[in-house]
Amino acid sequence: MVSGATSLSLVRNELFATMAEAESSLEHFIAERHNGSLLQQAVESLHQVRGTLNLVELTGAELLAQEVLEQATDIPAGAGEERDVQLSALSNALHVLRRYLENVEAHRQEMPELLLPAINDLRQAGGQPVLPESFFFSVRLDHARPRSAPAALDAAAKEIEGRRLRQMYQVGLLGFIREQNPQASLKLMGRAMSRLDSLYANEPRGRLCWIGAAAVEAQLDGQLLPRKSRKQLFARIDRELKQALSNSLYETPRSLLKELLYLVALAGSRGSVAMPVRELFGLTSLPFTDHLLEEQYQRLSGPGQAVMRSLSSAIREELASAKDMLDLIERGTVQAESLGNLHALLGKLSKTLDMVGLSSAGNMLGGQLQTVAGWSEACAPQQQELLKLADAVLYVEGMVATLEHGERRDNSAGPLAPGKESESFAYYQLNEARIVVIDEARGGLALAKRAITAYLEAGGDRMHLSNVPFSLQAVRGGLWFLGQERAASLVGACAEYIQTQMFEAPQMPCEQMLETLADALSSLEYYLEAGAVLRPETQPGVLDLAADSVRALGLPVAA
Repeated sequence: MVSGATSLSLVRNELFATMAEAESSLEHFIAERHNGSLLQQAVESLHQVRGTLNLVELTGAELLAQEVLEQATDIPAGAGEERDVQLSALSNALHVLRRYLENVEAHRQEMPELLLPAINDLRQAGGQPVLPESFFFSVRLDHARPRSAPAALDAAAKEIEGRRLRQMYQVGLLGFIREQNPQASLKLMGRAMSRLDSLYANEPRGRLCWIGAAAVEAQLDGQLLPRKSRKQLFARIDRELKQALSNSLYETPRSLLKELLYLVALAGSRGSVAMPVRELFGLTSLPFTDHLLEEQYQRLSGPGQAVMRSLSSAIREELASAKDMLDLIERGTVQAESLGNLHALLGKLSKTLDMVGLSSAGNMLGGQLQTVAGWSEACAPQQQELLKLADAVLYVEGMVATLEHGERRDNSAGPLAPGKESESFAYYQLNEARIVVIDEARGGLALAKRAITAYLEAGGDRMHLSNVPFSLQAVRGGLWFLGQERAASLVGACAEYIQTQMFEAPQMPCEQMLETLADALSSLEYYLEAGAVLRPETQPGVLDLAADSVRALGLPVAA
């Protein structure tokens, strides 16, 4: 029997005609809510569509048609505004279904995963639970993991260490959910899960930690999108960890394992944590990537989501034109037409910046309009006026750069006071300088971690640590400069431990202490990478986490 994409052409004309009838009837019903016959016509057409898709065995399309049919049947004649969301989801689903079938017909390839967003939009509109990302994914979950050497800790020590590592995971999870440097957040989450895995490797609860660590690594290495469903998935891991830490016989729900393994398969990660998981469960790379799914779905449902980046590029081009005009004016080649063009360009940019939420940048340019309006061939601009306008353009250019990262940060809640442009630009330059210091500090911490790894691999060769205390003291000084006294103190404590217990000591510390030191450095690195130095309120618990690790090293920590 011919089925699937190959048989779609046999029923294409009738199927698309029936879908058109369903769409037309639904559109007319939305306009004439009391005409129940229009809704009934749509339902009858949807019955035929669902039956045809069942006949040709297009599983994903049939499921979407079934959801559309159920939702349409649920809507009463005379439906009011309370059904607008549901009706909108129905219209969008029919549009996506048509585009999907056209795509299947053109490429002879089914990709039912593309239909999950439309299906879940429908289900949410109807008050039903959404389907998981792994709905169309299958994997055997009964493979036993090879045993490994357990951590040399008693039950009480394991409980204390487990709580500390769960707190580390929670800190990273909070950053990931808020999308405050997701990469740094995922690194911290992965660190916590790998360390938990080393604690519980041969226990039933270790299965969650092992596969969870692989999923976090896959999310990071595969640059998977931070979808709401994935934030909820990683939050669910935290809830399950709470049970696992208090129950050594804890068994991970199979539905959770399947979702985590789907991420590993989707990312195609070849990382050191994900690869053993892929091999044990026989996970082969999927015929699509996360970004391909997103791109294809955007094509099905409407325009893409790169508007802000495109807008940023356009604004930067206009800023470049403004800078060129300023350059010509400064050289004395002033023409009335070019001055008028500059005034019009600045006015347009000011309105555009206000529209995208960069009000301080827009206000800064707007404040220059009156000055520029007074310039003419007979009344050339003064040097001081040109410098103020140049400062404003540079400030705006820096603010617009944030749009290219999908952000909209504004340094000012209200309009700038006249004559304060230089101060605002100086403030921007100070922030840029602080960012440079932070980057240097991050580099120092990364260098320390690499040196410690080399020290371990060389069996305790202290030569690898010779520059580490000095590098960390430099990081400490940079943090003091930024007013981060507590973070500086913790970095200094790590430097002291490395100097006294590793570089000057006759033998290596135990593996557990070295792991704890790495936890402290990882927490501090995350504090820097996630932007908490510039915005401490966004990560209130990170330094507490680093302080707990430093205390576990046996070093005093100031309150």
